[in-house]
Amino acid sequence: MNSGALKTPKIIAIANQKGGVGKTTTTINLGAALAERRQKVLLIDLDPQGNASTGLGVGSDQRDITTYDLLSGDATLHDAVQKTTVKNLFIVPATTDLSSADIELIDNEKRSFLLKDVLNNTDQAAREFDYILIDCPPSLNILTVNAMVAAGSIIVPLQSEFFALEGLSQLILTMRDVRQSANPGLRIEGIALTMYDSRNNLSLQVEDDARENMGDMVFKTVIPRNVRLSEAPSFAIPVLEYDPTSKGSVAYRALAKEVIDKYKKKGKLKHGA
Repeated sequence: MNSGALKTPKIIAIANQKGGVGKTTTTINLGAALAERRQKVLLIDLDPQGNASTGLGVGSDQRDITTYDLLSGDATLHDAVQKTTVKNLFIVPATTDLSSADIELIDNEKRSFLLKDVLNNTDQAAREFDYILIDCPPSLNILTVNAMVAAGSIIVPLQSEFFALEGLSQLILTMRDVRQSANPGLRIEGIALTMYDSRNNLSLQVEDDARENMGDMVFKTVIPRNVRLSEAPSFAIPVLEYDPTSKGSVAYRALAKEVIDKYKKKGKLKHGA
């Protein structure tokens, strides 16, 4: 990885303890959409399934240095970062080695701070990026807690289906614990409604319920059910490259703009403008 101008990266965990909600799809395509807007983006694959790595064309034979090596202290971030085929988008891949992290780290007093220490301390490598997106596993285990401790905020993909909001309560409780014990600045960046079908009354009801209960925390952009979104991972590229004009591509571009605009607004407020 080439050295660039040092920045203060915006670190966002993409988390939901429920599987199948579009979490990895959101990580990959939000990352690609941010990269398309000339942001330098690092994707950290923290899911033992390694789907984000596969979805960005990093084969198992290309995963010599992984997030497992970062957490175990056997590699620096500088060593672990790989280019992807997408301009401005980089990745630290994952393998099934991560699945043993809960057991292996149980006696480590700093087990919840390992990723944060990596991002803060490894040769300032993290500061080459504008955004760092962390793809979390579908559970509230030590890996997800590491992401929450390291991140400034969380994006929660929420599938547009019955009982969708009920799963949020445990995630919010875990966030509250992390805020009290390790990361007081952690906040929800936004809730992204995924697999949305405007022809389906249930999708409309879930959206109404989410906006009524969570207010401005719900992104204006909704991610539609889209065949192209489902097909893109089998070609190991983001949907923005697979079919740039598809509804999925348009939606993730809009989501990226919302994320960037939120940070611009916060920056103006901070400076009193």
